[in-house]
Amino acid sequence: MKLIYQQMLAFLAVIATVLILLGLSFSKSTRTMVYMNTWSTMEKYANSLVEQSVRVSSQDNGRVTFDTNALESSELLLQNQSVHFTVYNAKNTVTFPDNVNTAKISATDWRKLKRGEIVHKVSDRNMRLQNGQTQPAMTDVLKPYFYTDSHNKRRLIAVVKVGSFISDINTNINQINKNLIKPLIISSLVALGIAFLLASFSNSRINRLRRATKQVSEGNYDVKLKTKHRDEIDDLTNDFNGMIKSLKESQDEIKRQEERRRTFMADAAHEIRTPLTTINGLLEGLAYDAIPEESKDQSIKLMRNETKRLIRLVNENLDYEKIRANQIGLNKQEFDAVDALNNLVEQLQQKAEAKNDTLELQIPKQISVYADYDRFVQIMFNITQNAIQFTDNGQITINAQRGFEESIFKISDTGIGMTSEQLSNIWERYYKADPSRRNTKYGESGLGLAIVHQLVQQHNGKIEVTSKPDAGTTFTIIFPDKFQSKNS
Repeated sequence: MKLIYQQMLAFLAVIATVLILLGLSFSKSTRTMVYMNTWSTMEKYANSLVEQSVRVSSQDNGRVTFDTNALESSELLLQNQSVHFTVYNAKNTVTFPDNVNTAKISATDWRKLKRGEIVHKVSDRNMRLQNGQTQPAMTDVLKPYFYTDSHNKRRLIAVVKVGSFISDINTNINQINKNLIKPLIISSLVALGIAFLLASFSNSRINRLRRATKQVSEGNYDVKLKTKHRDEIDDLTNDFNGMIKSLKESQDEIKRQEERRRTFMADAAHEIRTPLTTINGLLEGLAYDAIPEESKDQSIKLMRNETKRLIRLVNENLDYEKIRANQIGLNKQEFDAVDALNNLVEQLQQKAEAKNDTLELQIPKQISVYADYDRFVQIMFNITQNAIQFTDNGQITINAQRGFEESIFKISDTGIGMTSEQLSNIWERYYKADPSRRNTKYGESGLGLAIVHQLVQQHNGKIEVTSKPDAGTTFTIIFPDKFQSKNS
């Protein structure tokens, strides 16, 4: 069954239940009200009968007599209204009418009457009288009347029972119920229409979500539904919008990673193909004596260099994977970095001079650092070599200082710099900010900064880069002290 019909049935069931309960309650209240009005009217009849027919003689010790003519006149009048009455004397004997065989009032009711209580009785079934006749079901009011003599003594003088046929009362009740049925039917139809409108409204909002879901399943992640934050469907719509946003971000990240994968494969293939092509060409030249004798030593030297380049490339890849998988154990200790930095400058001085660069150290006489010595040298070496690679006729400055429970190292250059887009990718394998420098004198593979980034993270440190095109680049590396490193 469709949701709209389920909602309509639910709404209709609730409304129908309410209407039925209201109808039953109203019908019961109406029945009670009709009986109360009937009893009230019959009490008034009883009062009128007593006033017209009962005579109490104050001279004859309060003797009670009944005016039969007045009672007969009242009987004729009340019969036209389907009202019947019986008068009992103080001895529970029928005084009027004398031609009807009426049973005495029960002892229980008589005790109530003597206490001055008015008794209401309802008989839902026809009653068989002593003369064999059947009396229709009636509702009766038994009302006592008292006389207070000169001695202030109160005594019962008469009981009047006034009755009306229940069939007449039920006729009135049925008529009221019939009049109630029509409004109930109209209310039900109106409720059905309202239920349909409410169900259609809710269903349309759900269908909107379904259409949006279908668009997403077809690959459209730009769907966004408007909400007014009113109810649970709007909350679901907000969750749907959040899900679409996450899916879009995931899809964009997948595309970006796929692009990086293709670039990585292309760069890796290029880095490996270049030395292999060189080696293969030289081997073929040697095999077919295409290389002059005086050039063979140079060719062999070139093949050695290309072979070393391949070995270095493979080692760097293995080194990177081990670092990223946290498979390299760091032997961290506290040492003075001054000697390590001086040795670093000596090693790279020749490369810097080849680019007409100046290497400058700005460090104190002593600078302690908590790190793995060999990996610290590797980090500083790779960054400094990277600075030399992208700086011509400039200056590379290595600065070191102590911070609060940390050691801070800065390597600045005056080279070509990088754009914000290039900065966001420098930690990727084989990424080069300047692709034109793939085949440099030193055979950089593009793995150096990726390894640096992983090693700094292994030290629980931080590395930041600031750069502007044609304005140089500054790398800031922070090594936390022993206590801070353990808590990181």
